[in-house]
Amino acid sequence: MHIHILGICGTFMGGIAAIARQAGHQVTGCDAQVYPPMSTQLADQGITLIEGYAPDQVKLKPDVFVIGNVVTRGNPLMEEILNQGLPYVSGPQWLAENVLHGKWVLAVAGTHGKTTTAAMLAWILEHAGLKPGFLIGGVPGNFGISARMSDTPFFAIEADEYDTAFFDKRSKFVHYRPRTAVLNNLEFDHADIFPDLAAIETQFHHLVRTIPANGLIISNGADLNLERVLGRGCWTPVERFAVAGGWSAGAQDAAGGFDILRQGAREGRLQWDLLGSHNQLNALAAIAAARHSGVPPAVAIEALAQFKSVKRRMETKGVARGITVYDDFAHHPTAIQTTLAGLRAKVGGARIVAVLEPRSNTMKQGVMKERLAASLITADRVFCYSAGLAWDANAVLAPLAGKAVVCDDFDRLLQLIATEVRAGDHVLIMSNGGFGGIHDKLLGRLA
Repeated sequence: MHIHILGICGTFMGGIAAIARQAGHQVTGCDAQVYPPMSTQLADQGITLIEGYAPDQVKLKPDVFVIGNVVTRGNPLMEEILNQGLPYVSGPQWLAENVLHGKWVLAVAGTHGKTTTAAMLAWILEHAGLKPGFLIGGVPGNFGISARMSDTPFFAIEADEYDTAFFDKRSKFVHYRPRTAVLNNLEFDHADIFPDLAAIETQFHHLVRTIPANGLIISNGADLNLERVLGRGCWTPVERFAVAGGWSAGAQDAAGGFDILRQGAREGRLQWDLLGSHNQLNALAAIAAARHSGVPPAVAIEALAQFKSVKRRMETKGVARGITVYDDFAHHPTAIQTTLAGLRAKVGGARIVAVLEPRSNTMKQGVMKERLAASLITADRVFCYSAGLAWDANAVLAPLAGKAVVCDDFDRLLQLIATEVRAGDHVLIMSNGGFGGIHDKLLGRLA
């Protein structure tokens, strides 16, 4: 089969491209901007990339056009596909019909932690010898790739609640039909497509309705929003984590180790160097999900002791003049708060300099702005890049008093940070985008 992917350079669609190529399909694709690292990764796999959406790409005559959710009506290539009545399908639907059908799908959903938990789960299955396929919205350190095809029954996938395509407004995860589903947590996000929390809960309820009675749901029992979703109807056994009656974590020691408990009984002790209570919860969910597919908790714990985190999840970018610079994907107040808490636990009383780009559509619109100052309170200094915001960042961060600096000029922001930091500081840069390459530029200036 020849497939031509519109929006191929996104993480999800690029993953589909890689999996399709590994499965033996001919794959071509296009995007508005074709640049490394995704362009390099795809080209290395023999995938032809075209920059832009010129309508003459229909002359490639693929068997089907696979449409990413960045594509909208008015896109010149999409309009030509529609005018000629050519076959097209969304990325999630193509994946479901051509890759996931007949597989034991292990899907990880939730507002936070999807990527890390899915990476943990894939690594546990790999360590146990199950050789899973996977599609993850990041690059797990244990694999070095974000997607892989496999001839085994198991497939781990990050199950995103974002919409599928311009012609299918259901969440992507509704297409995956998992046998094992992790529900990590649920908060309001994606204000560009969801009007309120209730709308997201409805999509999660749709996901729950697709899970078979012989499957398993692993849900955060401390999350009231998830409990409300399950209360709308559930036809599948549920195991809960983050509660004493389900899977829970013992107290963490100074070296990062903690006991894994199931219904109060000790399953083993996990010793690792990941930060934060949120990663403990991610581990509990991954261990429970792997157990459903036949992996004993002791083997899962052994695997997680060797787990290498996903890129852009508290990733150390470098050290210059005694100043450590981190890159993290956090862009929601809850993620910002938990990320800072994890770093604080690691560095103790050392100074933390938080650098934030509120870049997501939700943050740009100011939907979460009233929670932002509180999420940053544990940082010793805060720098906020305010270009493109629809709200007054100075007013929002006023509760931080003299701790916060707001700047809408990138070069000026970089200069201010470089002048401010000193040996022993930990600079935590948080954005769900590239942030203008600020990490390397700051390290360069410091060096």
